[in-house]
Amino acid sequence: HQPVVATRTSGEMDKPLISRHLVDSDGSLAEAPREVPKVGILGSGDFARSLATRLVGSGFSVVVGSRNPKRTAGLFPSAAQVTLQEEAVGSPEVIFVAMFREHYSTLCGLSDQLAGKILVDVSNPTQQEHLRHHESNAEYLASLFPTCTVVKAFNVISAWTLQAGPRDGNRQVPICSDQPEAKRTVLELAQAMGFTPVDMGSLASAREVEAMPLRLLPGWKVPALLALGLFVFFYTYNFIRDVLQPYLQEGKNKFYQLPVSVVNTTLPCVAYVLLSLVYLPGVVAAALQLHRGTKYRRFPDWLDHWLQHRKQMGLLSFFCAALHALYSFCLPLRRSHRYELVNQAVKQVLTNKSHLWIEKEVWRMEIYLSLGVLALGTLSLLAVTSLPSISNSLNWREFSFVQSTLGFVGLVLSTLHTLTYGWTRAFEESRYKFYLPPTFTLTLLVPCVVILAKGLFLLPCFSRRLSKIRRGWEKDGAVKFTLPVGCALAQKTSHV
Repeated sequence: HQPVVATRTSGEMDKPLISRHLVDSDGSLAEAPREVPKVGILGSGDFARSLATRLVGSGFSVVVGSRNPKRTAGLFPSAAQVTLQEEAVGSPEVIFVAMFREHYSTLCGLSDQLAGKILVDVSNPTQQEHLRHHESNAEYLASLFPTCTVVKAFNVISAWTLQAGPRDGNRQVPICSDQPEAKRTVLELAQAMGFTPVDMGSLASAREVEAMPLRLLPGWKVPALLALGLFVFFYTYNFIRDVLQPYLQEGKNKFYQLPVSVVNTTLPCVAYVLLSLVYLPGVVAAALQLHRGTKYRRFPDWLDHWLQHRKQMGLLSFFCAALHALYSFCLPLRRSHRYELVNQAVKQVLTNKSHLWIEKEVWRMEIYLSLGVLALGTLSLLAVTSLPSISNSLNWREFSFVQSTLGFVGLVLSTLHTLTYGWTRAFEESRYKFYLPPTFTLTLLVPCVVILAKGLFLLPCFSRRLSKIRRGWEKDGAVKFTLPVGCALAQKTSHV
C-alpha cells in the first residue's frame, strides 16, 4: 500500500490538509512528498460526494467510479476525477465502496482488477436488514471478493460531518479488519482526514460496528423512562390534590390549571428527585465499601448501571428545572391570574382594608426565590461542564470539584428552596387533601437521606476509613510472598 501523507497535531486535526505542505508539531510548514496518494471511490451518492470532498481537502488524489460519469461529474469537487468504474479501480490501492449491500454484486465483473486491493466498506444496514442477515455487510463483501482485503470503517460518520469537518461531529471512527497492514493503512488515512480511529479488532466485529448507528440514544433510555415515570406520578398526585379534591368536595372547577399550574408544580418535583438520585448511588457505593472493607470487589450490576447513568439523570434534572423556571415566568401572564388579582382587589375594598402586608410571607417569598435562582445557576454550571468540549479542558480535580462538590451544594440549595416553599404547610391540617400530604414532603425523602449520609461520611471515623479503602487498604487483608528455596525464610506474610 502507498504511504499516507498526512500528520497533524491535535489542535489542527479539524482543518483540511493541504496537498503541498504539512504542519509540523512546532507549527512550522514542511514540504510534503511530491507523490500524492490516490484513493478510489465506487459510488456517486451523497456519502460518496462528501467523502470525495473531505479526501480532496485532506490532500489526497481522488478518482470516483460511476456507472454514469457524465451525469454525476458536476456533483463532485473539480479536483476529483470522475470516470467509469472499470477505469477508477486501476491505480488506487485503497478503494471506498460507497454503495448499498444489494449493489455489491454489480462489482463482481471487476474482481480481477480489484484483486489485492483494500476495499473500505462504509455501508450501514437498516434495522430490518441487520436482524435478517446473520453476517455483516463487510463480511458479505469479503465473501464476494476473496482476493481483496476488506476493512470496515467510516460507517458511523455522517455525510454532513465529512463535509463540515470533525469539529461539528463525532471524531471517532471504529475500524476493523482481518489484515493488520490494511487496517493500519486505513487508520492512518482516518487520522489524515482529521478523525480519531478506534481499532475494533478483526472483521468479525463489523456486525457490532454496523449496529452502532442503529442505536437511538442507548444511554438515555433508562433515565428518560425514569423521568417520565416520576412526571406521571407527581402529575397524577398533584391533579388529585389540586384539581379533583376541590371539584368533588367543594364544587370548584379548577380543570383550567392542568396545562400550566399542575405542570409547573410537577416539574420541580421531578427535577429535585432526579438530582438526588444522581448522588444517591455514590452514597450506596461508599456504604458498600465501608461494609466490605475493600474496593477490589465489584459493585452489583444494578448499582454499576446506576452509576453509569448519573450524567443523563443530571441533565434531565436541569432540563426539568429550566422548564419550571420558564413556566413560573408565564404564570402572571395567564388570564385566570388576572381575574384572581381583580377579585382579590375587590374583596379588599369590600372589607375596607387599605394596606395588606404580611411581613413573614414577604421574607419567605424573597428567600424562596433567591434560593431557587442559586440552585438553577448551580445546575446550569453542572450541565455546561458535562459537555465534552468543556470537560476535556478541565483536569480531574477541577471536574470532580464541579460535579461532586458544587453538585452537592446544588442539592442543598434545592432542599432549602423546597423547605422555604413548604414552610409550615406540612403541619397544617387543611393541607392534607384526601388525607394526602403536600407534594413537597414526598420530594424531601430521598434528598434528605443523601444529605444526612453525606454528612455522616464526613465524620473522621468514617472519612478516614473510606479514604484508606480507596487508597488500597483492605480489612484483614494479607498478601503472602513465597521466597526461593535457598533463602533462610521460606515464606513471608505482609499485612497491607
